[in-house]
Amino acid sequence: LDFNKPRTRWVAQAVAALALAPRGFTTSDLAGQAQRLGGPPASSYTARQAAYDLKKFRGKQLVRRIEGTRRYEALPTGLKTLAALIVLRNHVIKPLLAAAEQTTPARGAQHPTALDHHYAALRIEMHSVFHELGIAA
Repeated sequence: LDFNKPRTRWVAQAVAALALAPRGFTTSDLAGQAQRLGGPPASSYTARQAAYDLKKFRGKQLVRRIEGTRRYEALPTGLKTLAALIVLRNHVIKPLLAAAEQTTPARGAQHPTALDHHYAALRIEMHSVFHELGIAA
C-alpha cells in the first residue's frame, strides 16, 4: 500500500471510521465514507474502486470479509496498523516536514510541556537527518 497516494489515505481513514460498525461495512459504505473524507477530489470514488482497494487491504491482512456476507470488518491488528500510519503521517511527518521548510525557528510555547520539548528535539534531529541526506540546507 502506498500511503503517499491520496486514495489510499482516504480508504485507510474510511476503514478506521467504519471499524465501529457493529455488523461491518459494505463496499458502498466504504466508498461513501471515502468520498466524505476526501472531499471534492474523492467525489468520483465508486464502490467498484472500493472493492479493488479492499482486496489490497485484505491482502495486507488489515481487513477481512465476514463469512456468508458481503460485509467487511477491520482486524484488530490491522486497525492498530492503520491508526499508527494515519497518526504518524498527519501528526508527526507532516509537521516535521513543515518545520524543516521554515527558515526562521518558531518562537515556541510560553509554557512548554514535556511533549513540546520532545517535538523540539525531534525537529532538531530530523533537521540534521535532512541536512545529511541533502534534503534541507
